Amino acid sequence: MLPDKIKLDIVTPDRMVLLEWVDEVQIPGHEGYLGVLPGHAPLITELKIGEVSYRQGTEVTYLAVAWGYAEVLPDKVTILAETAERAEEINIQRALEAKARAEKRLSKVYDQEIDFKRAQVSLERAMIRIQVARHAGSRV
Repeated sequence: MLPDKIKLDIVTPDRMVLLEWVDEVQIPGHEGYLGVLPGHAPLITELKIGEVSYRQGTEVTYLAVAWGYAEVLPDKVTILAETAERAEEINIQRALEAKARAEKRLSKVYDQEIDFKRAQVSLERAMIRIQVARHAGSRV
């Protein structure tokens, strides 16, 4: 018999971010987003920068995560992320400023001093943080 809910744990090196029983989880796996329902086959995946969403009834909640791993079991999902932020924890103004800085760095195509990979990662993280904050109702 399939379980009714999934236990979702999200942990960073600094803290326990989330411990909830949920109906469904979406995870930003390295090769794309994964949808997980109760009874899912076991797997382990590397995480990329992205948003985790989970549903409890009709309510969907979003978090921004970056790097790490997720373990999926039939009745539990454990996410070990380098960083994870709930939407209400995100300072959207700071994320917008980080996005602008990264875009400015990336626009300097011929500048040998610019670390383009780092600027791309900064831009991606800022965009995910803005997206997650907007899901929670922040307006910019």
